[in-house]
Amino acid sequence: MGGDSSEEGGGGRVRGLVLKALVLVGGVLLLKKLRKSKTRWDHARVVAEALSGEKFSREQACRDPDNYFNLRMLSCPATELVDGSRVMYFEQAFWRTPEKPFRQRFYMVKPCPKELRCDVELSSYAIRDAEEYKNFCDRPKDQRPQAEEVISDIAEHLTTIHLSRCERGKRCLYEGSTPPGGVPNSWNGASYCTSELTIHKHGEVHTWDRGYDEEGNQVWGVKEGPYEFKPAQVLSYNDMFSPLNFSPTLQLEKNSSYVINE
Repeated sequence: MGGDSSEEGGGGRVRGLVLKALVLVGGVLLLKKLRKSKTRWDHARVVAEALSGEKFSREQACRDPDNYFNLRMLSCPATELVDGSRVMYFEQAFWRTPEKPFRQRFYMVKPCPKELRCDVELSSYAIRDAEEYKNFCDRPKDQRPQAEEVISDIAEHLTTIHLSRCERGKRCLYEGSTPPGGVPNSWNGASYCTSELTIHKHGEVHTWDRGYDEEGNQVWGVKEGPYEFKPAQVLSYNDMFSPLNFSPTLQLEKNSSYVINE
């Protein structure tokens, strides 16, 4: 009788150990699943935060004023969709005339579909009434179009860039481009256009947009390399009076890509 009790006690301990092991394994699997799910959205968050804020191509324009303007890039959150996608407002303008953006977009930032080998999907959309959104990020939040209006003002899809984490050893964080063959574009004699985007540390963003005709000849956009936008800093005395900051519209011939309204 005492032997039976001992056997039952031993069996109970074994069952308890097995149960604990199953709970532990289940917990590890669940944790991995949660971490994997969080990581996909974390990539989108990092890219959205890197795109946010005020950035300038001033340093590049100082180095090569014949090919690059001193441009201002500004982006900020506009709303968030029910699936978690972040919608951002984006605009570009010449440094001296920030109140007159020549390019306005909505960006939608979300994880890449699982079937694609990338980390973040960045799509750009036209704005139904772009005039209403000028200087959106500079306004107090109660003077901006609200979430419902933003969603209803998302117009036609323009481009999609698939971003992937940069390979180890590169100085960038994420990089990507439009699909091979680009996307349709008819501005200034183009047949299609391509876009490349690279996210660097500390909020630095490089963009390169180019248009090509049916024969593959580049008809608009910078040929020398991407625009390099760095986060805004306090302008020095010399920067304030740099010739780069005066009458930029008189030099449009050197880079036609920044007067597009595709």
